[in-house]
Amino acid sequence: MTAPATRLVDHFQYGLDAPICLTWELTYACNLSCVHCLSSSGRRDPRELTTEECKAVIDELERMQVFYVNIGGGEPTVRPDFWELLDYATAHRVGVKFSTNGIRITPDAARRLAASDYIDVQLSLDGATAEVNDAVRGEGSYETALRAMENLRAAGFRGFKISVVVTRHNIAQLDAFKALADGYGAQLRLTRLRPSGRGADVWDELHPTAGQQKQLYDWLVEHGEDVLTGDSYFHLSAYGGPLPGLNLCGAGRVVCLIDPVGDVYACPFAIHDTFKAGNVRDEGGFTHVWRESSLFADLRRPQTGGACSGCSAFDSCRGGCMAAKFFTGLPLDGPDPECVRGYGESALADPGRTVPAPAQDHSHRTTRKPVFVTIGSRIPPVSACAESPLAGFGATE
Repeated sequence: MTAPATRLVDHFQYGLDAPICLTWELTYACNLSCVHCLSSSGRRDPRELTTEECKAVIDELERMQVFYVNIGGGEPTVRPDFWELLDYATAHRVGVKFSTNGIRITPDAARRLAASDYIDVQLSLDGATAEVNDAVRGEGSYETALRAMENLRAAGFRGFKISVVVTRHNIAQLDAFKALADGYGAQLRLTRLRPSGRGADVWDELHPTAGQQKQLYDWLVEHGEDVLTGDSYFHLSAYGGPLPGLNLCGAGRVVCLIDPVGDVYACPFAIHDTFKAGNVRDEGGFTHVWRESSLFADLRRPQTGGACSGCSAFDSCRGGCMAAKFFTGLPLDGPDPECVRGYGESALADPGRTVPAPAQDHSHRTTRKPVFVTIGSRIPPVSACAESPLAGFGATE
């Protein structure tokens, strides 16, 4: 008989009746074309959930007592019903944190957000300077983000998040990012570059080197609770002690993703049919998917650790990120591709490794080509593409 779980993390490991939080991508439409976009966003999918379908999902989340939802995209604020859905969620006791590039955070919008106790804002920024940021996110995106920060600060919105995907080009700017966040009364959030979506095209070029990973770990240890990581870096715990956070892959256990057409995936970083558990439009809705999905049931079973179980660091790093392994063609019970003990590097050298093809692509461009990031010479983002990313939305403010 298995002994009852006593630690909080043990309860989380085997799943909960409802996710603590979930990520919900409202749309694939986006005004930018970031080179590392997890969902390959750009063009809207005409099958998107309608306003009423979105409200029905919110009703379910309220009944399940989900604490809050991470709204993303694409750029969620381009949906004409975005504010209506925000108001509906908060009125139904579902808190909202939404990620944005800042394009719609006007002074009026900032004041509206600052007036709510149940909404948090996460602004994406991948460089502490325009040169570094715009090489990844597109020309002018740095100024757009700073303008949104100015508007939020002027409105009295304190504690909004500045979200940074850490790459080998911006890791030297960690102190500058922290100073920027402190200057705006914001909180810095660092997240890991995953090789999924368009991120697969640039992962080899952009993911931090081994030396930079150690630099990042030391920096996170020093700054402790002042910086959020969203459990992106539990694989770094093998360097020493655990970082603040759950330090566990929560896929299908405490988190999941709903995409714009209602498909439910185990992990926000693993948008692929392999990790699709169902659809909110199916009988029983999201509740049935979360509680009855065979995929989620498998993820909630005790994990043996596979090839990593004999490593002395396994209890710290838990084998690393499922999505990072999958999208680099490594076995899910093997080492993380960025394993700090070097086992991932050896696994990546396996000539029999097969990298899965992307499951979907909503990019502005119609064919996937390798993307090379050259600081200072980034091609401007698409401003008027053949198929507008807002196609089908009608007029927007």
